[in-house]
Amino acid sequence: MTPLLTSLTRRLGAGKPLGSLRNELLRWLLVPLVLLVAVNSLSAYNNGLDAADVAYDRALLASTRALAERVSVKDGKVVADVPYVALDSYETDTLGRIFYKVTGIRGETVSGFGDLPPVPANVPRSDAYPALVRFYQADYRGEPLRIAALLQPVYDDSMRGIALIQVGETLDARRGLSRKILMDTLLRQGLLLLAVATLVWFAVRLVLAPLMQLKGEVERRDIHDLSDVDAALVHREVRPLVGAMNGTMSRMQGLIASQRRFIADASHQLRTPLTVLKTQAQLALRENDVAAMRAIVGSIAVTTDATVHLANRLLTLARIEHGGEAAALQPLTLDTVVRQVALELALPAVQKQLDLSLDVTGTAHIDGHPLLLHEMISNLLDNAIRYTPPGGSVALRVSATAAGVLLQVEDSGDGIASSERDKVFRPFYRAQASLAAHQDGSGLGLAIVRDIAVLHGADIVLADGAGGSGLLVSICFPLPKVASGGDVERR
Repeated sequence: MTPLLTSLTRRLGAGKPLGSLRNELLRWLLVPLVLLVAVNSLSAYNNGLDAADVAYDRALLASTRALAERVSVKDGKVVADVPYVALDSYETDTLGRIFYKVTGIRGETVSGFGDLPPVPANVPRSDAYPALVRFYQADYRGEPLRIAALLQPVYDDSMRGIALIQVGETLDARRGLSRKILMDTLLRQGLLLLAVATLVWFAVRLVLAPLMQLKGEVERRDIHDLSDVDAALVHREVRPLVGAMNGTMSRMQGLIASQRRFIADASHQLRTPLTVLKTQAQLALRENDVAAMRAIVGSIAVTTDATVHLANRLLTLARIEHGGEAAALQPLTLDTVVRQVALELALPAVQKQLDLSLDVTGTAHIDGHPLLLHEMISNLLDNAIRYTPPGGSVALRVSATAAGVLLQVEDSGDGIASSERDKVFRPFYRAQASLAAHQDGSGLGLAIVRDIAVLHGADIVLADGAGGSGLLVSICFPLPKVASGGDVERR
């Protein structure tokens, strides 16, 4: 289908639901067919009338010639030797009546009906016959006539000239034949239309049978069966649609598998802190010492904070993975978000006696989601502060380059072994150095960072920090799309 036809189809179908495909095909096939049959019937009818007129005109000319052969000159007068029987045959007919008139050289009426309409001055001679004949129509005695006017030379030893023989016929016979031609044409074309419509109906039904078979197979499937549909069941033109269906079901399979995996991982991760909370609550209920009870309640508060932190990260990861935060990106400056996060986490860095620095080069324009970028940078900076020993350093750097906007977070901690750098982006996976330093991590921080970077079309790379120690996280964001005129496009 061409783009023009696709656009036209969309405009015709916009704003209203599509009906039956079978009815649509039949309508587009049969309506033009009916119009073509109607045009063909009219053409056939007109051709039949033309053929009938030619035949009747030829017969009328033959009668005129037969009468002309009986016209002669006797004693200086034009006479028409028309016997009574011949005259009767001219005056009456089984289908119509015939009138004739013979006009002499001087314009006198020799024989026949003297009041027969004369030949109009503007009637041309017929070129269809080798005779000086003119055909015309006129009303006579309240009836329309078809009249043949033949010029017949007459002569003898005393005179010579041209006589005019006119033979007119009523149109009853022609009209009867016209009605017969019309009825025969309509009957034949009607039978043809009925036959073609029946064939078209069976053809459309046969062509759509594979689609009905596909419909039945999909309906009979189990609710959990998302396997591919066999594209060989349908015609080649429909296979792209089946391919798109299979692609959608494949994505649904991945989404369902992701949801199941997330539920399993979340239940596993939440089971331990919830069990600890329950145990601590039971201990508090059995404890009579106020001081000991306060200590247990303090532990419950710490466990609750850790559980809330874990739940929040799980929810954030779920929203990102399942498209819940896939809002339209908007133009912003990345260094503004970085400064805000640095101010929010400056206190933990100061409490840990870390050297927290921020270096911004140029204005970092990107297209992004402010809340997600804030979450990503917070995770990176929180991890850097958490896993950097007291007295260490954490550096934030933002720079605008020709290739894109580069965000770097570097710390002087234990880093991540190169063999584990691909694994740490998996949910709940924790590097060995992280496990040794902190037992209370969730293993979701870098997974969230990776998903947000992918959502923004950014590349993320883990490397060693300065001097081969610590960890350097580099994220390169693409430049914002530029509309015509050089301004940043507002999407």
